[in-house]
Amino acid sequence: MTVSELRECIGGLPRVNLGHLPTPLEHCPRLSEAIGGPKILIKRDDCTGLAFGGNKTRQLEFTIAQGLERGADVLIGGAGSQSNHCRQLSAAAAKLGVDCALAVVKDHKSDTIQGNLLLDDLLGASVEIVDVETQELLDDAKDALMNRLKSEGRNPFTVMQKANRPYGAMGYALCMTEILEQCEALGEKPTTIVLCSGSCTQPGLIFGKKALGVDTRIIGIAPIVWSYDIQEAFIVVLNKMSDVLGVDVEFERSDVENTNAYVGERGYGYYTDEGNAALRLMAQKEGILLETNYTGKALAGLIDLVKKGDIGSDETVVFVHTGGTPALFAYSDELLGNK
Repeated sequence: MTVSELRECIGGLPRVNLGHLPTPLEHCPRLSEAIGGPKILIKRDDCTGLAFGGNKTRQLEFTIAQGLERGADVLIGGAGSQSNHCRQLSAAAAKLGVDCALAVVKDHKSDTIQGNLLLDDLLGASVEIVDVETQELLDDAKDALMNRLKSEGRNPFTVMQKANRPYGAMGYALCMTEILEQCEALGEKPTTIVLCSGSCTQPGLIFGKKALGVDTRIIGIAPIVWSYDIQEAFIVVLNKMSDVLGVDVEFERSDVENTNAYVGERGYGYYTDEGNAALRLMAQKEGILLETNYTGKALAGLIDLVKKGDIGSDETVVFVHTGGTPALFAYSDELLGNK
């Protein structure tokens, strides 16, 4: 497919307008030099514009549209207490004039209303803190919200659900077209794309790559260790995208390169020394802010892959900044060394 054909194909799906797109693509010469090559370009999806931006904005344009098509007047979500998805969902609901109800995990960052949790409140979402071990166990709480709201005569829609992932990934199939056009305008050919992803973002880029026939490696750095096989889960999303769009694009496990090697021993929601060092490096070399749980760890993974020679010093790498900077303010002690 051509870029215009892929855009036209996805353009037939329900969508709401939320983001400032396309986002910038910038060269990071001082960071590139600091890590000994390769040439690094950063895709600024922290600049999508919705309540401090982030990658979820592209996804929500399609996933929320699924709910609004069904007449939803309340959007339901749920994740960790410092969830970027919940923050952007809250903002999108406010922008679109519908309510938002969230179930978030009672975790080590839920006691103080700070960072994304503060923004959820400012944006008008109702937030229920649920005592479960992981966000994978929030389904019962989201179902309870659904049932209660229905009993009150509302028409709720759960945005954050597995069935919605293929639609969310459409936003990043379109992002792939942006990256390619911007690289071409700069006279660059990306050999590798590195990003933080454990759900919709990487599958969307993979779909765009395969549909367009592009020879670019896509490396996902997972922020969380799921209980399921992430390659298999991504293949399910990718195949459903093909079905929804009615296009003949096939996928196999080798298309999915995703590692959880940089999550850290304590797991999701906890910083790593390497991630914090990486985000400080980006801040002090390029004046760009990452955060502790997603982009900091993803950059740490990129740096490590360069050190190991898995990414060559002569390559051109696009690092996708998936946002999340409001969470920095909930991690001030960790970032200042008061552990």
